Amino acid sequence: MNALLDVILPVFLIIGAGYFAAWRKIVDAAAVNGIMRFAQNFAVPVLLFRSVSKLDLAQSYDPALLISFYSGALAAGALGYFGARLLFDRSPADAVAIAFVASFSNSLLLGLPITERAYGAEALAGNYAIISIHSPVLYGIGITLMEIVRSRGEGLAKAALAQRVLKSIFTQPLVIGILCGFAVNLTGLPLPGVVTSAVDMMVKAAIPAALFGLGGVLLRYRPEGDMKTIAYLSLLTLIIHPAITFGLGHALGLNTDQMRSAVITAAMAPGVNAFLFANMYGVAKRVAASTVLLATAGTIITAWGWLHVLP
Repeated sequence: MNALLDVILPVFLIIGAGYFAAWRKIVDAAAVNGIMRFAQNFAVPVLLFRSVSKLDLAQSYDPALLISFYSGALAAGALGYFGARLLFDRSPADAVAIAFVASFSNSLLLGLPITERAYGAEALAGNYAIISIHSPVLYGIGITLMEIVRSRGEGLAKAALAQRVLKSIFTQPLVIGILCGFAVNLTGLPLPGVVTSAVDMMVKAAIPAALFGLGGVLLRYRPEGDMKTIAYLSLLTLIIHPAITFGLGHALGLNTDQMRSAVITAAMAPGVNAFLFANMYGVAKRVAASTVLLATAGTIITAWGWLHVLP
């Protein structure tokens, strides 16, 4: 439990600082928006660039591992979409954003440190395999679905729609950061020391800025009237996704380290990117922000439970 508290409580302290600063008007709404734009368009893409550029891409790309994790993620996303439409009467665009929240677990900020603290650094190969394609896969699917929903009624030809989808995907700063990281990784291109130093400085600001900005945003998007949706999403992310991954992992014969990596990553609350996606399109922002906060709190209990279930 101490390991979980050491990882999760600092996250809440930073979110709480942003909330307090906005509440006490130490920073105004324009400043919060600026912090979120800095995090979304600059700092987090640079973080993803550095992470991907240093990954061992040949490490542990077992199809069974990826199928176990991503089947759970896509199932949770599908349940999120249809639940939003049928149970909570949300618009199609809202439902896509809610589905993204349901599918996008916090693989980096929570999954890696919790797995490492519980099982050691040698158990992280599966985590890195999942993380290396996490954002490209889920952002690709999310952006495609959102552009399809937004284009309805415009009479676009399939070619024009495909062009819009591809443009939307490949002009997103987060995706650009990942693709640049893959380019450096695969080519072995050496970066000048001055560039590496600048990247390291930006990376240090990425997560704190995103969390602080999220805290400021939470002051605006309180969970008034959305608690059933938030509770439903928390159930999908903390219980359903890891349960599906756990079942498939057994069926597909994952080894102990792979099972631990897949299930712990699946059991994490939605990450900051879940809110960034909703914020990017201006839909379901209150639900996304509140789910990130409340599900992260719930992770303290549910992750402890999954650690006891795993071998």
